[in-house]
Parts: sequence; C-alpha cells; structure tokens
Amino acid sequence: MRHQRIAAAAIASLAVLALGGPAHAGGTDNRWLDKRFLHIAHQGGESEAPSNTMYAFRRAAKIGADMLELDVHSTADGVLVASHDATVDRTTNGTGLIRSMTYRDLRKLDAAYNFVPGRNAVPGLPPESYPLRGIRTRDKRPPRGYQASDFTIPSLRDVLCAFPKLPISIEIKGTSDADTESFLHNARLLANLLNRTGRTRNIIVTSFNDAAVAEFHRLAPSVGLAPGQVGLTQYFSAGVRPIAGTVALQVPVAFQGIPIATPAFIARAHADGYAVHVWFSGTAPEDEATYNSLIDACADGVMSSWPTMMERVLDERRGGAWC
Repeated sequence: MRHQRIAAAAIASLAVLALGGPAHAGGTDNRWLDKRFLHIAHQGGESEAPSNTMYAFRRAAKIGADMLELDVHSTADGVLVASHDATVDRTTNGTGLIRSMTYRDLRKLDAAYNFVPGRNAVPGLPPESYPLRGIRTRDKRPPRGYQASDFTIPSLRDVLCAFPKLPISIEIKGTSDADTESFLHNARLLANLLNRTGRTRNIIVTSFNDAAVAEFHRLAPSVGLAPGQVGLTQYFSAGVRPIAGTVALQVPVAFQGIPIATPAFIARAHADGYAVHVWFSGTAPEDEATYNSLIDACADGVMSSWPTMMERVLDERRGGAWC
C-alpha cells in the first residue's frame, strides 16, 4: 500500500506548486523539508525487534520505514557500533562497558538475549519469554531471510553498507552524561568514518551533548545536524538559532508534561527552515492516535518503536489530507 501513499503525497506536492506555494517553508534550501513525511524506525523499532540490531533494521526497512535511527558507542579498538546503552548488560548475554571490549568479542554476544516482543529488553524473565534468544549462538534457526549475525551488535560501517540509500539518523552516545570526552571521542570517530566512506548525504547526526555535535560539525561540516539538548532548549524557549549545519530539530512529544511537538512549534521551525522529527521514549503514549496527531501537526517525521503500527496508520491515511 506504500506506493499509493507516496503517490498521494506526490500529488499533494504538485498541487502546492501549481497554486504558486513554496516547495517548503521559509524559502531555505533544506532538502529534509522536502522529505515530509518520514517514517523513522527508532532503534530499528525496538518494541518489535531487538534494539539496534541488523535484524531490526532489515525488518523495519522491509515493513516500509523511510529512515533508520540508531545510537553509536565505540569499542576498545575504536570501532563504532550501534547500541543505545554504554554497557551490554541489559540487552545481551554479556556484561561490561562497550568501550572496554574489542569489536571481535562484542560480535560474539547475543543482542536478542533479553528481547521480549512488545517490551524491548527485559532481563530476568522465564526463558520462554525470549523467542529470539539463541539465534546468534546458533541454538535456534533464524527467521526466514535472516542470519545469525543479524542478532548481534553491528558495526556502524556494516549498517551503512547494508543500507547505502536509506536515510539514517545517528545519535552520538557517551559512556555517561558526565563523561564529555567519551562523547567527543565518538564524535571524532564518526566524522572520520563518514568522511572516509563518503556517506555525507541522507545522514543526520545528533547527540544530547552539544559539545559532541559541535566537534562532529567541525570535522564533517557537510553532514546535516540536529542540535543537542542545550541548543534545542534555547531554540524552544527563546528562539535562539541552533548550531550552523542544523537541518532538523529532533524533539520529544512532550517534556515534563509540557507539549513540545505542537502545530505552533512545528510551524515556527518550518518558517525558520528546519524539519521537525519527533521521538517518544516514554514522553507520550505511542499509539495510533498520537501518530495521527503528529502527522496532522505537520511533523516531518516520527520515530516509531512500532513500525508495523506506523505503517498501518500511514496506509489508512492514503488519499487523505497531508501537510
């Protein structure tokens, strides 16, 4: 059904142009504003598949996700890997900090070990709660079309190679919020990797740590950014323009009960030339009603942990009104 939705969006775009309206708000040259609407699979869709695994990414792409979102940490030997957590304890059959492990050792771990469908990673439940546990270690057969290596922690390079054309949002992580140097280290590794591979388009880089965003931009100025926590707060509260190179504002649905991704905020961001991508992570109920409300608010993309639900919503909207 996706082709029908894409066709409807294309017709709507042509109608805007025929009426003499701008291709996007603000008259700026930001191609991310031309990509509305993006279904962004958050961590590959962590409620439906093990977070940040190749299985999750491949599955989300097959379902119809337009963009992948992932987080990066680095190993002891300087390999950037896709992982939300700084440790492997919650998601795998191992323990310890990623930065203390070699990539070779990390690859042996089962990243689906604690995955519970509909609940993300939940350690400590009865063994039958984990239907994908053991595929990485070849104690079970993988689902058809996948392989055992899809269930480990992948390198970022492998993800980039597997999806050469699919847009990817990359969040730079650190070992802890207070360890700024770990954020900066990972920012430098990421800039070096993207520069060396030439993967500088269809990528958005962000971090909660503003220093990491600034360091990455210094080293890879052609890659689009979303600002860190301070930059985003200053823009939201006082209209202070974020760091140069910003193409998107990645915001929660709400923060401490305050609605963030409102129609008024999104309209202001568009007028200033920024796309708006919205994430959940517990900031609001992630359901069809909220997905629809964000689309109606003219968000440019929504980061979904339920890609199947998101695709169902988008298919049901085909032929209807779009921003």
